[in-house]
Amino acid sequence: MRWINRRPGPVLATVLAALPFVAVLAAYMIGSDMRLAVNPSDKLLPAPTTILATAERLLTEPDRRSGEILFWLDTWASLQRLFLGVAIASSLALVVGMVIGMLPYLRSTFAAFVAVLSMVPPLAILPILFIMLGLGEVSKVALIVIGIGPFLIRDMSQRVLDLPREQFVKAQTLGASSMAIGLQVVLPQVLPRLIGSLRLSLGPAWLFLIAAEAIAADQGLGYRIFLVRRYLAMDVILTYVAWITLLAYLLDFALRQVSRRAFPWDGEAL
Repeated sequence: MRWINRRPGPVLATVLAALPFVAVLAAYMIGSDMRLAVNPSDKLLPAPTTILATAERLLTEPDRRSGEILFWLDTWASLQRLFLGVAIASSLALVVGMVIGMLPYLRSTFAAFVAVLSMVPPLAILPILFIMLGLGEVSKVALIVIGIGPFLIRDMSQRVLDLPREQFVKAQTLGASSMAIGLQVVLPQVLPRLIGSLRLSLGPAWLFLIAAEAIAADQGLGYRIFLVRRYLAMDVILTYVAWITLLAYLLDFALRQVSRRAFPWDGEAL
């Protein structure tokens, strides 16, 4: 049997999935042991036990000044910005992408503009956003919207264009209006694709969020990472990085489950 047709069983699949994580952890532990053997006070690669102790302290001990646990305050602040930015971007993408894909006049007017807009490096215009919108929450949310919105719009419009034209012809033959075609023919078929595109956009969304928080914020996961970097507090930085990674994975997992349950016929939620 060819290798392309061979599939691992459940146990072997679990073992294979764990191998890269085990390899990375082993490489880190070896590197940490080597550096600490030369210099016990080395901060670049703290021991895993040190990271775990730091994580426990960050998650449980309140700040001496405010009396609150800063780790959870940072998490809540970042998630609020992320959810708001992603919600606005996905809503705009769904509406604008559908109308660009469905209506030739709007496609001729806005398709090229959105394509060019998607090529603008979002981090390059971050100073402009801070100047125009201030250093508050609006500029951070706007960066996420600008960062992932054009990509989502292009993807949604292309998804509409990829739909079989026979569906539009049949709907019109039955007397459906443009609005009815959009709501009953197009919308159910692009929603699964929107969720899939959101999953791919979560990584860039986190990147834009962390960058904005690092430059101008007084709370947030990105703010805390760049605050402690001056002290070479790698144990704190690695704890926050691991937490951000876990949050991103959980969000991706939640979107995948939503897609599977809401659109079991689609088959894109991998």
